[in-house]
Amino acid sequence: MRRLGICEELGSGLDKAVAAIELFQLPPLRFTVQEARTTVTLFAYRKYADLDRQERIYACYQHACLKYVTNDKMTNLTLRERLGIDKQNYPMASRIIKDTLIAGKIKEEKTENQSRNNKGYVPFWA
Repeated sequence: MRRLGICEELGSGLDKAVAAIELFQLPPLRFTVQEARTTVTLFAYRKYADLDRQERIYACYQHACLKYVTNDKMTNLTLRERLGIDKQNYPMASRIIKDTLIAGKIKEEKTENQSRNNKGYVPFWA
């Protein structure tokens, strides 16, 4: 498949897929691990209100992963932009971040001088 130009060996395919998903504000990828294979499902556009709690958590996690690999950090602001949440509805993004923290998918970024308004988050494995 590499010789045909269908795949590459850099390991950046998921990063590119998640970046495109965020660009078009699509629901997060769904990974299903089975005995002999792993299936990845892409979804068509749905409004934020149509996403269930688990999809919001995975959207937050995948957003944090993408920000981390691009040497950036996820914040309440970047998550609101990713999910298309209005500025006045910032508590919605805060709730998603809290749920994702509880699920163990992200953790707070450790910095010395960090204000509450600029708090950053990284994936749990970072």
